[in-house]
Amino acid sequence: MPVNKVTWQQVGHVAEPGRYMFRFGWLSIAPDDLAIWKQFPNATFTLVQNAASPSTTGAEAEETPANETDEFHLGAFELHTNDDFQAQPTAA
Repeated sequence: MPVNKVTWQQVGHVAEPGRYMFRFGWLSIAPDDLAIWKQFPNATFTLVQNAASPSTTGAEAEETPANETDEFHLGAFELHTNDDFQAQPTAA
C-alpha cells in the first residue's frame, strides 16, 4: 500500500479548517494542520484514511463510488527546505 502525501499547494492553499472534497476523497483539515502549513509552507503531510463509516456498510458501500466515501485526515508531516522540496516526487 503506497503512502500518499499532500502539500498545501496541492490542496489549494486552503485557509480555513474544515472538510474538503478532492479527487481522492474527503479530507478533513484541522486548525493545527493549517498552523504548520502557515509556518512551513513546503511541509508535506501523510494522508491517513479514516475507518469506514458505520452508516456505509454492506451493499450500500459497494454501490457508492469510492471517491465519495473515502475519508482522510492529515497525519505525520515532513519539513523540507526549498532545495529538498524541489527534488521530491509529486504526490498522487
